[in-house]
Amino acid sequence: MGYKVVVVGATGNVGREMLNILVERQFPIDEIAAVASRKSLGTEVTFGETTLKTKDLDAFDFSGWDIALFAVGSGPTKTYAPKAAAAGCVVIDNSSLYRYHPAVPLIVPEVNPEAIHGYAKKNIIANPNCSTAQMVVALKPLHDRARIKRVVVSTYQSVSGAGKEGMDELWDQTKAIYNPVTDVPPAKFQKQIAFNVIPHIDDFMDDGSTKEEWKMVAETKKIVDTKIKITATCVRVPVFVGHSEAINIEFEDFLDEDEARDILREAPGIMVIDKREAGGYVTPIECVGDFATFISRIRQDSTIDNGLNLWCVSDNLRKGAALNAVQIAELLGREILKKG
Repeated sequence: MGYKVVVVGATGNVGREMLNILVERQFPIDEIAAVASRKSLGTEVTFGETTLKTKDLDAFDFSGWDIALFAVGSGPTKTYAPKAAAAGCVVIDNSSLYRYHPAVPLIVPEVNPEAIHGYAKKNIIANPNCSTAQMVVALKPLHDRARIKRVVVSTYQSVSGAGKEGMDELWDQTKAIYNPVTDVPPAKFQKQIAFNVIPHIDDFMDDGSTKEEWKMVAETKKIVDTKIKITATCVRVPVFVGHSEAINIEFEDFLDEDEARDILREAPGIMVIDKREAGGYVTPIECVGDFATFISRIRQDSTIDNGLNLWCVSDNLRKGAALNAVQIAELLGREILKKG
């Protein structure tokens, strides 16, 4: 059985990656449509060996389509996702719009696949934030064994998380540093991103945290366990693709680092590369194009009774966005088959 699938936002970084991953994972498709805003009408995108011309989102009729993968911002999603859902097309949304809605499942398939059962309430399923997605893949198997009390996470997030404009700004500013005649002032980011780090992603909130940090807290609680206490510091770094996270975990029960390493090795979606030698860990540039979430630097934290530290790296355009959305579509397909 194949499905009729729409990719909304097909000309963006994540939309193009969704098309690639649908092909790579051989998702059963009878018909595919690439949809984007009117300004991108007719732009060509690749789907395997096929070239697709984008269709106008304003005029697109979702009737008769099975699944829509949305890779556009919250504004267009607010307008068009309900229309698609009302037409009987199940929306898998990559924006933040529906993540916290009680009637909308927020899913990372390796972590809470059972949440797919609730998709029919609104015909919308939410994809988590990129930094959350990779972290919860690492947390869940450890939580099942020793129950997590508290997480302290510092992120090192690539510029692709800010879209094509972020990648272009890093590229242009880097070139300008070697060409004193050229000046590329910050536009997408608040300060120069080339050869710099910026502890500011998304808007500031009243308590001094940023919305990106708040997302990690709220989403982890919804996906894994509401009882987990989390504090996050999210930082933009001059890396094109691949988010990294330094994660400190406090458990209710003692968990030995060797057992934790074994648990993670057996967990779905995780690749452990953890040798205590030069180069025995994974960096962002090595994870690009890979499906896995990579875990390194697993070690006991001696400053608390039941603590572990680990290093977590993943391709944010894949597991943090496009791959997770396609995995949700795979879950959805199985759910639809079960319902007959």
